[in-house]
Amino acid sequence: MIENLETLLALSRTGTMLEAATDLRVSQSAVSKRIATLEKYYDRKLIQKKGRRVELTQHGKQLVDKIAPVLSGLRDLFVEDVSAGRGELTIGVSDAILSSWGPSIFFKIKQAMPEVNFAFHTYRTPVVLDRVRSGEFMLGVCTGSDTLDTDLQSEVLMREAMVIIPSALGELEWPKKGELPVITIEDYSGAWRSFRDEVKRLRIRREVALESFFSVAQMALAGFGHGLVPIGVARTLKVPEKKMLNLGDRGLTRPVRFVARKSTYSLPIVTHFYQSLAQALRTT
Repeated sequence: MIENLETLLALSRTGTMLEAATDLRVSQSAVSKRIATLEKYYDRKLIQKKGRRVELTQHGKQLVDKIAPVLSGLRDLFVEDVSAGRGELTIGVSDAILSSWGPSIFFKIKQAMPEVNFAFHTYRTPVVLDRVRSGEFMLGVCTGSDTLDTDLQSEVLMREAMVIIPSALGELEWPKKGELPVITIEDYSGAWRSFRDEVKRLRIRREVALESFFSVAQMALAGFGHGLVPIGVARTLKVPEKKMLNLGDRGLTRPVRFVARKSTYSLPIVTHFYQSLAQALRTT
């Protein structure tokens, strides 16, 4: 029964059978069967189709509201014993971080904490936050502003400069009037929500929105337009420093932060990881 309830929670987060299946690492048919089992057990429709997506019915929402804290509490029941006994950390990381500078930083921490087994999972920031809240991840390293995440322990580790990669690495001419059109990340990104006001102040206009900073960078390199990305992404793709326009000194940055539930943050293994991560970033 618990795995069926977990499946309903996954559907509430993702909104599609495919994404829920990917999230849970099962087949779409398994997701459908689990939901059908729940609906038969409760004798209520719990989901309904809306275009290509799936949304919860009123009964489904009520059930999720009831079971989410219970399942989170069940995970909390054993997390301290597991982490202390086996030295394990389950960490959610924003994909643009784990695809750029993250691995080298995390490897330094691994060397400083050799007794700990690290399990990394990469998702977009909103998913990382949801999974930290649910107890699936002990902590997260993600981006975005923490003003809305008051339920979590959130510490800004650094502010990563945003840069513009000129289209096809050509000359970049800032317009004397109007705005500079760019390709950059879309609204769902935590990073975009954290710096969109600064983008307007600098007279930059998002002309095309994509779901990945690496896709943005590759489109810019191919010549589809200027790309606004974190400097770590540009460096990973070996864009010459002299070719990119660094906007960090103009106040355009994305915050990189550590997040954990307040109950989990007090665990020595989690505190040690946070301190090691902060130190590694300060000395990089």
